[in-house]
Amino acid sequence: MNTTLKLMTVLFVTLLLSCGSKEEKKKEKISYGKKEVPVKVQAPKKSATPPSKRIDLTNKGLGPIKSVTQRAEVDQKMATHGADVYKKMCTACHRVDKKFIGPSPKGILDRRTPEWVMNMILNPDEMVKNDPLAKELLMEFNGSPMANQNLSEEDARAVLEYFRTL
Repeated sequence: MNTTLKLMTVLFVTLLLSCGSKEEKKKEKISYGKKEVPVKVQAPKKSATPPSKRIDLTNKGLGPIKSVTQRAEVDQKMATHGADVYKKMCTACHRVDKKFIGPSPKGILDRRTPEWVMNMILNPDEMVKNDPLAKELLMEFNGSPMANQNLSEEDARAVLEYFRTL
């Protein structure tokens, strides 16, 4: 019985020493099929206003038009010709009252210079490549570039006059 008591005491002391005063190892957390959801950080946008609504009356664009002179009153004959050109060449992508494949021309002259509008009509390829605003518009309208309709300067000016009537 004495040996049993000694053996039990040694076993009890060993048990106490093994459980106490040692640093506990940090256990790795066990996940049961749960995945950590990555947090997406977006870069701040330049402006909350989309490019089609933004006002820029300083940019004249890139192309042959450097200056446009407009009379105070609308030239109705030119505007009528411009409406015909617009209906034939532009309505596949543009609607007067709403956004479509391209932006609505309604109120465009309140947001853009006449030179920029004409250069966009006459020189859309270079404008989309090199004009910052045209690049932003391209992105806003899902990468659909404006088709070059190969209009004459007279036809483009007539379309501009038509836009004044909208």
